[in-house]
Amino acid sequence: MDKDIAKKIEGKRLLFIINPRSGTMQAAKMMSDILQIFSNAGYLTTVLMTTASGDAKRFVIDYHELADIIVCSGGDGTLNEVIDGVITCGADCRIGYIPSGSTNDFATSMGLPRGVISSAERVIEGKPRTIDIGSFNGRHFSYVASFGAFTSTSYSVPQNLKNVLGHTAYLLAGAKDIMSIKPIHARFIADEGTPNEQICEGDYLFGAVCNSTSVAGILKLDRFDVDMNDGLMEILLVKTPKSLAAFNEIVVHMMDGTLETDEIEFFSARDIRVEVEPGTPWTLDGEYEKGADVVEITTLRSAIELIV
Repeated sequence: MDKDIAKKIEGKRLLFIINPRSGTMQAAKMMSDILQIFSNAGYLTTVLMTTASGDAKRFVIDYHELADIIVCSGGDGTLNEVIDGVITCGADCRIGYIPSGSTNDFATSMGLPRGVISSAERVIEGKPRTIDIGSFNGRHFSYVASFGAFTSTSYSVPQNLKNVLGHTAYLLAGAKDIMSIKPIHARFIADEGTPNEQICEGDYLFGAVCNSTSVAGILKLDRFDVDMNDGLMEILLVKTPKSLAAFNEIVVHMMDGTLETDEIEFFSARDIRVEVEPGTPWTLDGEYEKGADVVEITTLRSAIELIV
């Protein structure tokens, strides 16, 4: 290699991890354009494509030393794996994200562009921002850990249906969830032993610990000035309604983002312990998590640097 070229790319190494089947597969279709953007910025790019769950995290752990910046393209699940890998192996590098999934809640919260090319350009032109990350019994999540109604939607909807219908697929599958809702008994102990300690217990249709202004593309928390780097997670609990009218009220206030009903509890905390019914499944950033009878959720403040 020419010495001048070698000098130019020194310290400009980029690892690009892509889920080629994510969303409508726009990122895969525009791969050459994305790589051209990276090349024009002087990056020597290594491309790795995922074929199964867990690949993105493994790629980060195995190859992070080859990169100064790790960029991923896919849905929230792909980003989750990359973040989990970066924290797990202690990689000292920034993360870039080109959202190409069906809902892209995290990208919405961060104000990232919707287009694949615009997002690739943002990776090059943007600035790093520190972001809190959650730890769920040791597994990391970027924006939400949830159980109950709609929880199974993100990982149970077939990929081909997501590709064709996009966000509509989640709404359709979520409607099926509503028809078979079974309340889950849970006890939340937040910031135990501190002046801010709070305990909630009841039968819930839905529970979430999140660091986002959008959950499942349906729930909007942008009215609550959610700070994604304040060392706190937001806890949202939806009680089991006692009547059809109460259920309709819950739906209205969740959709409009006001949450102004006695059936919804909403507060913030750093550390949360959840005691929940055995066998209750969770989802972390849209991916299935088996869960446990007792779940320990901790906020890792400023855990990563994301280019925004």
